[in-house]
Amino acid sequence: MSEAKLAPAGSGGARAAGVLQAIARMSSTRTNYWVGHATDFLVSFALLGASFWLDHSRPLLSALVFLLGLFIFSFIEYAFHRWLFHGALRLFERGHTVHHEQPLGYDSLPFFFPPAVVVLLAAALALALPAATALLLSGAIALGYALYGFSHLVIHRRGRFNHPLVRKWAAVHHVHHHHPDKNYGVTSPLWDFLLGTWYVSKSKVR
Repeated sequence: MSEAKLAPAGSGGARAAGVLQAIARMSSTRTNYWVGHATDFLVSFALLGASFWLDHSRPLLSALVFLLGLFIFSFIEYAFHRWLFHGALRLFERGHTVHHEQPLGYDSLPFFFPPAVVVLLAAALALALPAATALLLSGAIALGYALYGFSHLVIHRRGRFNHPLVRKWAAVHHVHHHHPDKNYGVTSPLWDFLLGTWYVSKSKVR
């Protein structure tokens, strides 16, 4: 018989759990937080640049596809915030609860996760659309996500804003931290208006 020791049953599951725990620890670090913001923008710029390199002969159509991507992301932002982060999936809800308790914390998705998802999205779209269009649409969605993350960062870390419109925009999200069932949109209030989750103070209702 070979003298090599057999791995105990269930060791694969233990290793997987250890990897997940390591990723979870990394996700709460300052390095992951800032690297994540940088890679979100880099991936979006790479996809948009590749799209332009493949085909820049139809600027009007490209502009419409780009705006469509941002519009699609606005709903993704709302849907994830409302039905995942404040929904029934405990994994997402638990992490988002930490953010509500510590808005200046560094808890975030692993820096490699959003870029991997958006690259897979681009590949999937390329099965049904011309490559340039698929890259442009996924790049616009990725840029929407990057801007969402940056907006969230600025709202919580900038503190006070001088311009009244920017102040009001930031206040909309601060209201969400006091009324978690309202104002799910961070970059845009569009879907809150359309789906009835826009916060209206009691004084205005009367």
